Amino acid sequence: MPNVVISTDAITRLFQRKTAVRDLSLQVEQGSIYAFLGPNGAGKSTTIRLLLGLLRPSAGNIALFGLDLRRHRREILARTGSLVETPSLYEHLSARENLEIPRRILIAPRSDVDRVLGIVGLENVGRNLVKTFSLGMKQRLGLAQAMLGKRELLILDEPTNGLDPAGIQEMRSLIRRLPGEHGVTVFLSSHLLTEVEQVATHVGMLSQGELVFQGSIEELERLRQARLQIRVSDIDSALALLSAHGWQARAENGYVVTSDVQAAAAINRALIEGGFEVDHLTVQSISLEEMFLKMTSAEVN
Repeated sequence: MPNVVISTDAITRLFQRKTAVRDLSLQVEQGSIYAFLGPNGAGKSTTIRLLLGLLRPSAGNIALFGLDLRRHRREILARTGSLVETPSLYEHLSARENLEIPRRILIAPRSDVDRVLGIVGLENVGRNLVKTFSLGMKQRLGLAQAMLGKRELLILDEPTNGLDPAGIQEMRSLIRRLPGEHGVTVFLSSHLLTEVEQVATHVGMLSQGELVFQGSIEELERLRQARLQIRVSDIDSALALLSAHGWQARAENGYVVTSDVQAAAAINRALIEGGFEVDHLTVQSISLEEMFLKMTSAEVN
């Protein structure tokens, strides 16, 4: 079994009478890129603050690297880097100087500054003032700060938020390389569905503080299984004929629907030979956006 880097056991967080997170049980495997998806206000940022020990759960337990966060917070945070909202940078200082300050606090080797600048692709502008940087460059510098000290886990809150298309692409490319090239597990929150398809290996979907899906990208894809939609002259009789041939189908919104997509030609032929008029036959696959809206329908209504 793979090692689990983040494990939460039914954590709940209350703010007065409002429940921000309810019975949340996460499992984040080592070496994964786990996208934590949900509409704005779903509880993503609260969860991140709980994982970093900035908030305490009202109920439940949190473990990182197999260690209880309440008892081993210092040890856990020494192995965990984070980028929450916008990075805190001194714009009148250079990129290297911005990294030198936390490096000294962490008592990391001087070579670590060169290492993290190389990882984020800023090695050639390390002596430039941060005020001359684009927003994307500042975000990458914030990521470099989070990686000082050779962190094993990165927790990122909306890392592409506010970036232009070029900056988004740079950040995605960088995040994709982290597990394989640098041995870093990544947990990132986002409300952007494209993060899932282009970056993540695993997904958790949050709705009104509750987890509505958790699994690998492959498991998510299976939920998007394609189906065959057919319009025929007599639905009930057509269902009986398909059943007699061994195909499972159902009536839905005036159509015959089946998941036997590969048998589309054979199904069409059987219906026509059976005397049915087939005036519509198409293969449909639910989009990730449709699935997301369905799973989080309480948020968007």
